[in-house]
Amino acid sequence: MSDSTPAWERRFRAPVVSMPEWSPHAPDRIAYQSTESGVWQTHVWDRSTGTRRRVTDHPVGVIEGTPSADGERILWWQDETGDESGRWLAAPFGGGEARPLLADVPVGWNEGFAQAPGTIAASVSDASGFAVYVALGDDPAKEIARGADWLRIAGGDGYNRGGLSADGALLCLQGGDMMHPWLRVVDPRTGAIVAELQDDGKALSAVAWSPLAGDGRLAVTHERGGEEAPAIWEPATGAWTDVATGLTGEVSAHDWWPDGSALLLSHLVEGRHRLYRFTLATGGLEPIDHPDGQVSAARVRPDGSVWFRWCDGAHDHRILDDAGATVLRAEGDEAPAGRPYTSFRYDNAHGQRVHGFYVTPQGAGPFPVLIRPHGGPTWLDEDRWNPEVQAYVDAGFVVAMINYRGSTGYGAEWRDALIGDIGGPELEDLNAGLTWLVDHGIADPARAVIGGWSWGGYLTLMELGKHPDLWVCGIAGIPVGDYELSYDDMSPDLQAYDRALLGGTPSEVPELMRDRNPIYFADAVRVPVLFLIGENDSRCPYRQAMAYVEKLAARSHPHEVYLFGTGHGSYDIEEEIRQQRAILAFLARNVPAG
Repeated sequence: MSDSTPAWERRFRAPVVSMPEWSPHAPDRIAYQSTESGVWQTHVWDRSTGTRRRVTDHPVGVIEGTPSADGERILWWQDETGDESGRWLAAPFGGGEARPLLADVPVGWNEGFAQAPGTIAASVSDASGFAVYVALGDDPAKEIARGADWLRIAGGDGYNRGGLSADGALLCLQGGDMMHPWLRVVDPRTGAIVAELQDDGKALSAVAWSPLAGDGRLAVTHERGGEEAPAIWEPATGAWTDVATGLTGEVSAHDWWPDGSALLLSHLVEGRHRLYRFTLATGGLEPIDHPDGQVSAARVRPDGSVWFRWCDGAHDHRILDDAGATVLRAEGDEAPAGRPYTSFRYDNAHGQRVHGFYVTPQGAGPFPVLIRPHGGPTWLDEDRWNPEVQAYVDAGFVVAMINYRGSTGYGAEWRDALIGDIGGPELEDLNAGLTWLVDHGIADPARAVIGGWSWGGYLTLMELGKHPDLWVCGIAGIPVGDYELSYDDMSPDLQAYDRALLGGTPSEVPELMRDRNPIYFADAVRVPVLFLIGENDSRCPYRQAMAYVEKLAARSHPHEVYLFGTGHGSYDIEEEIRQQRAILAFLARNVPAG
């Protein structure tokens, strides 16, 4: 890239890599996703030879890939249109023709994948519901479980990390209320239930099975104390062992050490992570040295070393080990550093402490401000690398990222505050954050912008309709504009999420919809709005977003629409840059100079 290219564009174009995946049975055959080609694609790395190559070349992009259990093949989830539905494909690790992995499994939305030697489990959803399939050896895949309500394979896609046990004898499923799921362990050969675990009103998640064949210990995360904490569950006996770390705040497990003697833990406090080794026999807790910031993924290698994916607000993602070395980096120019994140806390109208981050340009404020609510809503803003945020800072804005009620990372009660009460608490917390920034001389209230993506797009439209005097313009990225219309066009798992969040379908909570559906307040919007909408979006579908746009158009209200051809965002870096250019141009036209 030329030195004359703006720094914000160079940050977008600088290639990044995902956390590497490997099988414990072939640990030098590694898969990862990267933007080296300009689009997220699956790559492989043979660590024994140093050979790396790109496997996929799909225009939509490929963001999920893993080696087979024996390391002989590379497997990936292919989404043809950007609506996130698709199927698993496989090709030889060294190169060759791609074929469907499980030809008997219908096309649908990915609801989890797991492997063990001789066993593959996959779950998909479609209009008929949620189903789990298992293929033993070379036999065709067989359906072993089905449900009308949410059901999936527990844990992440890959090996014995929540799905199949190390020997393939047990399979863990997750389902029920998507906000507070239960766990169910079954025999993958028959689907027969071995054990179930449910904490009413509390979430359970499976993290990783013991890496030892025949060892039925499953590391889980629970909320029995009000915050995420690790424990070990033995489904065959019902034994439960709390992992007592003594740490305050949310603690979760990532992985086991190869001999099953210790767990790799992550401690999350106010959007920053710390890694630890917890020795089960002694209860010893040893910190793993790494810089402050976000650790989005971590695993233990067969030699006992730890690899993790790290970044912070000012520095892009890198794959490090516990000795501080970079073990994998993308091929291409590095991203220019950004401005660091500042952590802040303030009281909302109810006296509750709200946490967030802000990023300022160089110089003295007050600055024009972009309040950027995160998506989810059950997600959070962390001290993490985000070229979009830095682009606004380069343009002279202070950017505020606020972990409003409904965010994860601050306990179950904070997250669950939105159940049956969406679109209200978030606005209170966002607006109190704006007030704090103004009162501290950081933000200029006459140049305040609201803008976010997905749930952040929903909150943008709610703010513009309910608090129109606060903002000079708004940016609604892939938003929910008409909640009731949205539900019919969503993917099955997003419908299940909405039912858990709302307390029913939109039609079953009419009073909530009357007060929290943005389209009912579109006539109150007073400032220009930029919409960015994916034509194949199955989370915040095209039809409902355009219904909101048409509401503004009917009264000739100033608005702009940027359409793109995939779904809930783009994996094409040049498309991301085009979108960012459109946003920056919109801000330049609509935010007054200081």
